[in-house]
Amino acid sequence: MIMSLPEWRKEIDKIDEQIVQLLNRRASLAQQIGLAKSSSRSHYFTPEREHNVFKRLNQLNAGPLDSASIRAVYREVISACRALEKPLGVAFLGPEGTFSHLAALARFGSSSALVPVATITEVFSQIERNQCDYGVVPVENSWAGVVPETLDTFKNSNLRVVSEIYQPIAHNLLTHCENIEQIRRLYTHFQPLAQCRQWLQNHLPQVEVIEASSTSRAAEQASQDNESAAIATTLASERYNVPVLCRHIEDNPSNNTRFLVLGYNEPEPTGKDKTSLIFAVHNRAGELVHALNAFEKYDVNLTMIESRPNKTAAWQYLFYIDVQGHVKDNAVAKALKQLAEHALMVRVLGSYPEAP
Repeated sequence: MIMSLPEWRKEIDKIDEQIVQLLNRRASLAQQIGLAKSSSRSHYFTPEREHNVFKRLNQLNAGPLDSASIRAVYREVISACRALEKPLGVAFLGPEGTFSHLAALARFGSSSALVPVATITEVFSQIERNQCDYGVVPVENSWAGVVPETLDTFKNSNLRVVSEIYQPIAHNLLTHCENIEQIRRLYTHFQPLAQCRQWLQNHLPQVEVIEASSTSRAAEQASQDNESAAIATTLASERYNVPVLCRHIEDNPSNNTRFLVLGYNEPEPTGKDKTSLIFAVHNRAGELVHALNAFEKYDVNLTMIESRPNKTAAWQYLFYIDVQGHVKDNAVAKALKQLAEHALMVRVLGSYPEAP
């Protein structure tokens, strides 16, 4: 049937009416769930449930919308419905407009109360002092490696890892200048500077580089200097009203940062999970090999291993590892049991759904 433009729009209006009604029906059910959770003291953020929701939506989706679009829409639907159950406070490494802010938005949506703090340690403290429900911290970058402060802070914290996020790192050149030739100064955090070094050498070889404490701070400084530019996010561009002159100036287009969500949940298995843990071994030849053999024996795949100084004695180290699987999975449980036989200490930081 061939329809005119007004008829198409009228049909869309009818669909919108149905969508609004169904969204409010969904929201009403969420409110009832919130009341049930309140009486049972259940957690309001359940990453394993959301993992299964997105998996089911992906299976139901026949297009023309792609899976990423469906996920983006439902991220906000879930965020709004969760806020009706209980508004969540989420701390992140600020200020606003950073990649940590983008990661928090990607996981919790815009209906959560996102709280910027100055340091990674303060993110932990916000949750431990019950000032926020959850926190988002960077743990490793595909280009620059692990974030030591995050790993080190786990040692003296009882917080758990309840979820993870992979945030694509796209660097942009923000400026009020009309072209590159007019730029005299560049404000940037040291990490974006390192990740865009080749592009800058090719396009801005003579520019004065001024270090900033964050990408958002760089954008703020560029907003006050008409002969300058900043390397920052598109979110920072919007917040500080500095136009994007060049997009995707990063040298590595596949650059990603992995973020962890901190809280007190213990998510149930989904069938596609990850477990993070810390362990220490005796300072003797072969001890680390014996410890890691537990994972090979039970066919448990390691996705990250990093050593950090114990800071209680010279040349003593803690090992941080991520493995695929849940602590309730038979293979992981057996591997951890064998690991404990060779290690001085083993502490599971959390099992949680593996991010796509």
